[in-house]
Amino acid sequence: MHVRGGGAGAPVPGLDLALDAQRQAGLLADTARGHHGEGLQDGPLLVLALLLHVAPAASGIRVDVIRLQSSSAPPSSPAFREAPAFRNGDECPPRGSPDGRVDVAMTLDANYLRGTMAAVFSILQHTACPENVAFHFLAAAAPATDGDPDSLAAIRATFPYLDPSVHRFDPSRVRGRISRSVRHALDQPLNYARIYLADTLPADVRRVIYLDSDVVVVDDVRKLWSVDLGARHVVAAPEYCHANFTKYFTDAFWSDGDLSAAFRGRRPCYFNTGVMVMDVARWRRGGYTRRVEEWMAVQKRKRIYHLGSLPPFLLVLAGDIRPVDHRWNQHGLGGDNVEGRCRSLHPGPISLLHWSGKGKPWLRLDARKPCTVDYLWAPYDLYKAAATALEE
Repeated sequence: MHVRGGGAGAPVPGLDLALDAQRQAGLLADTARGHHGEGLQDGPLLVLALLLHVAPAASGIRVDVIRLQSSSAPPSSPAFREAPAFRNGDECPPRGSPDGRVDVAMTLDANYLRGTMAAVFSILQHTACPENVAFHFLAAAAPATDGDPDSLAAIRATFPYLDPSVHRFDPSRVRGRISRSVRHALDQPLNYARIYLADTLPADVRRVIYLDSDVVVVDDVRKLWSVDLGARHVVAAPEYCHANFTKYFTDAFWSDGDLSAAFRGRRPCYFNTGVMVMDVARWRRGGYTRRVEEWMAVQKRKRIYHLGSLPPFLLVLAGDIRPVDHRWNQHGLGGDNVEGRCRSLHPGPISLLHWSGKGKPWLRLDARKPCTVDYLWAPYDLYKAAATALEE
C-alpha cells in the first residue's frame, strides 16, 4: 500500500485533548473491561471508539487500515507487520534533496524496539513529506557487514522503503562514567548516547531531532524541526519552570557552594532530554560533550544526582535552552521511575505523547493492565502479536 502526503501522511494539528475528554475515555476503557474480563479482546473497536471520542476526525489521530500478511506466512517472517509506503505530497522537495531534509536520531535497542517501530510509524504517518525524513539509529553493536543485526533487520522489513543510517555508539565511552540511578534502565550505556550525538552523526548533519523510543508523534515533525534556535542556543526543548528543580540534585550538591554555583546567572528550569532539537554544529564547536562528561566525573566522586543522563544535561544547559511549546512533549505518561503508576494527560493541545517513566504502553497492554493513555499508543503498534488489526 502506498500513502501519499496529503492523505494519511498529511500534516494534522496536534490533538486537543483536555482532561474531561480523558475522563470520558477512561469510562470507555472501564466499560470494555467490565464486558470482557481483562479487557483487550475487542481492542481495535475500543481503540477506534476512544480515538474518535477524544479527537475530531479532522484534527486528531488518524487510524489507518493495515493489511495483514497471510496466516500462511512462513515462521521466519518478521515479528512486525509491514507498514504502508508513505510518499511525499506535491509541495515537498524531491527525496534525497538537502532542502527540506529532517534528521531524526533515536537509539536502536532490542528492549525498546517495539516502541521505536511505533515512533517511526507515527512520524511518517503525520508528516506531509515522509520521504524527506532521514532516520539515524544509534546502536551499541557494530553494524554487520554480511548481515543486519536483528533490530535493524526488523526496521528494514517493516519499513522497506526507508534507507535508515545506523551509527555505532561505543558503550566503553560511558561505562566508566555511569553511576547507579533509581532505575536500572537509566544505567544502560545507550541511555547516554544522546550526549555523543555530535561525535557519532556524520559531519553533514548540522541539526537533529533526538527522540526517545517511547514516544508517538501526532503532528507534522517538520514543525518541531523548524524551531528557531536563535543566534546562540544549542538545544531547544519544552521547558517546565513550575517543576521543583531542586529535587533533581542531592542535598550534597546544594550544600556545596562551589557546585551549586554552576547555576549562577541562570534561571534553571527542568527540561526532558527525550525530545530535543540540537544544533549539532554548535554542540561540536562549544565542546558540550566534554562539559557534560566533566559533571559525570564529579558524580563519580561525590553523589550529586540520582537520575542517569538527565542531570548532567541540566547542569550544563538548564536555563540556557530555547523553549518549545509544551505540546511537543506530553511527558510522564509512563508514571514515576519506581512504580510506573498511571498518569493523566495535561490539558491543552498535543503534538507528541511521551511515555517517560517506568511504565511502557506495550508492556502494560500485553499484561492486560493498561492505563487509559496507553490506548493512544496502540494504533501505532505494528507488533504482530498485539491486538488484532483491522483488515482491508
